[in-house]
Amino acid sequence: MTLLRVTDRGLHCEAGGFHIDPWQPVDLAVITHAHGDHARWGSAVYLCSRECEVVLRTRLGTEARITALGWGEQLDINGVRLSLHPAGHILGSAQVRVEHRGEVWVASGDYKTDPDPTCTPFELIRCHTFITESTFGLPIYRWPREREVFAEIEAWWQANRDAGRASVLFGYALGKAQRLLAGLADSDVGLIYTHGAVERLTRDYRQSGVRLAETRYASDLPKGHDFKGSLIVAPPSAAGSTWLRRFGDVSTGFASGWMRVRGARRRRALDRGFVLSDHVDWPSLIAAVEGTGAERVWVTHGTREPLVRWLTERGIDAQAMAAQWKGEEDTDPVEAAGEEIVA
Repeated sequence: MTLLRVTDRGLHCEAGGFHIDPWQPVDLAVITHAHGDHARWGSAVYLCSRECEVVLRTRLGTEARITALGWGEQLDINGVRLSLHPAGHILGSAQVRVEHRGEVWVASGDYKTDPDPTCTPFELIRCHTFITESTFGLPIYRWPREREVFAEIEAWWQANRDAGRASVLFGYALGKAQRLLAGLADSDVGLIYTHGAVERLTRDYRQSGVRLAETRYASDLPKGHDFKGSLIVAPPSAAGSTWLRRFGDVSTGFASGWMRVRGARRRRALDRGFVLSDHVDWPSLIAAVEGTGAERVWVTHGTREPLVRWLTERGIDAQAMAAQWKGEEDTDPVEAAGEEIVA
């Protein structure tokens, strides 16, 4: 029997009676992380990492039944041993290790291997079968050093300030926005203003002990406030909205791995693009897959076929796995809620 298989509800462990990041409501949903394409509403019980619990509660609401595990803590479910291990993607992101009758599978969820002050670092786990994301599964995707990216962001903000413009920096409300705020914690940009979707989740990160730059919810400011020279962090869903009008003359930037391709910036009509991703780039993706020692690899969401082909040519049993996950391009429901989620 295959330990994990894809069903119409998502990735299912029949022996353990649970699903991993299910696409539809199930009895027991094991959640890798709190992004909307991995943690959906309606399941009877959710299981996540203890680090993830606070943001998952924000996303799912007070009525959700959530059980949390510490890193590496083992749970026996009908003879299946399950444990959660850091994925390094966002706060609380986990890889799911499943063991049954000597067979070990690891479902990675989304992950990155580069260090990040906002979450526990990625842990490489040896296994027989590895289920990997491939959001940026092309050799063109290679990330610059993080400190270089933040130097570019600060220089852009400084130039805008000197020109009397506000700087609006777009980043996904859960994970990317907080990584930006952590990277700017020791900068000279001063108080940073935030969109409502960002501010609510930023509070969760602070509650979890993550050090971030000082922020203020932009909509708390009176009408007519002068934002010249300010830096504002907002989700991509705010682009082109009436919310932006309050800031007057602005320059827009977007922090994302997609900014590695010049055309992505042009399509979004952005002034600047900053290459900063919460996913592995191509070299790190290859290194992670090889490091697991897996004999079989399932490749899911993103650009799958190039990675499947690369692995197959090297003698690894690799195949593309059907998925409804859309990765970093997906709009989180928390973002879509916008200003309404801040009381």
